[in-house]
Amino acid sequence: MTQLLEFSPLIIFFAVFKWKDIYWATAALMIACVLLLLVNRLRTGKFKTMHIVTVAVALVLGAATLWKHDSRFIQWKPTVLYAITAAVFLGSMFIGKQPLARRMFGPAFEGTVDISARAWAAINSLWVAWFVLLAAANIYVARNFDVATWVHFKFIGVPIAMFVFLLPQIFWLSGKTKAAQTDQSLEP
Repeated sequence: MTQLLEFSPLIIFFAVFKWKDIYWATAALMIACVLLLLVNRLRTGKFKTMHIVTVAVALVLGAATLWKHDSRFIQWKPTVLYAITAAVFLGSMFIGKQPLARRMFGPAFEGTVDISARAWAAINSLWVAWFVLLAAANIYVARNFDVATWVHFKFIGVPIAMFVFLLPQIFWLSGKTKAAQTDQSLEP
């Protein structure tokens, strides 16, 4: 249910785009992002940093899209968010005790994931490169294809690409967790 809630602005954007056009979809996205921020606040008692950033970017670029009647502004939204995310992953390698990839994946696995700090840094670097690639791909599609193609890329292509990117990491980390648990069970 939580994942559906997290994806609701994208789903609403896509549905309204199919029903009307990019400008109606942009307005719907702006409203949906604000509602997600508020719903999460009511459910958890706090704001998620990523929701705040997303709302700020969606409202600024969405307002520019509607005011100028130019879809290029809203098409920059994913690129801006991907670039911010890449910068956060990169910054986490120098600020804090652990890179963001470790903080993100660590709680997802039971027991200790038995990999070195260097391996975590490598995984984190992959995430930096991944988000830079997504930012560049978004701009490429936005500049070289029509709005409908860009919307489909954003709604269908990016989630599929994310799944393909994430799956090998999950399998690899799962293997490391099982190995750590097996080693612990062998101890007297």
